[in-house]
Amino acid sequence: QVQLVESGGGLVQTGGSLSLSCVASGSIYRIDVMGWYRQAPGKQRELVASITRGSRTTYVDSVKGRFTISRDNVKNTVYLQMTNMKPEDTAVYYCYVRAGDENWGQGTQVTVSS
Repeated sequence: QVQLVESGGGLVQTGGSLSLSCVASGSIYRIDVMGWYRQAPGKQRELVASITRGSRTTYVDSVKGRFTISRDNVKNTVYLQMTNMKPEDTAVYYCYVRAGDENWGQGTQVTVSS
């Protein structure tokens, strides 16, 4: 089992930037993929970005060129740097870690005002 603690998020204006971080603890030796999902009201949860232990990244098309995912394998932390944010980025963002099984953070609200 992996425990995840997220931080960051909040309110930002269109065009602004925010950063999210997520620290993993517990069975960290099993961690493979780390990533971020988001869920907007009335919509399904979607993958925003993911990163493997070897730093191979994947992004949803809507955030390419604006968001950057990174991880620190020593600190067991995954980051999401969000820039040039848009109102459609408004959602609850969830940290995700695959460590044999799936592990989820509690979620953090990100709101982009127009």
